[in-house]
Amino acid sequence: QVQLVESGGGLVQPGGSLRLSCAASGFTFSGYVNYIMQWYRQTPGKEREWVASISSKDGTTNYADSVKGRFSISRDKSKNMVFLQMYRLEPEDTAVYYCSAPRFGSWGQGTQVTVSS
Repeated sequence: QVQLVESGGGLVQPGGSLRLSCAASGFTFSGYVNYIMQWYRQTPGKEREWVASISSKDGTTNYADSVKGRFSISRDKSKNMVFLQMYRLEPEDTAVYYCSAPRFGSWGQGTQVTVSS
């Protein structure tokens, strides 16, 4: 059974940094199959917004324009984990952040990120 568990959210001041983690289980990053792992975010009343993607096999990354140059997605194949390092955070980054494994249609429970002074 595929499970994704996010952690690392919290309250941070504008301009600050935060690192989110996503622990994946039920499949492995170390096999022959390539999995695209994604981060999304959502604020109340808005649709879920794609933030970043990474290929489990070769680490190829893609970013939404709104976070490009400030956020960095990475993965640790040995730990089956995906990370989202966020720099120069802005109040507009406030949202619940979700980890996703589209191949399985799986989502984590989300972790709240609040950027406020």
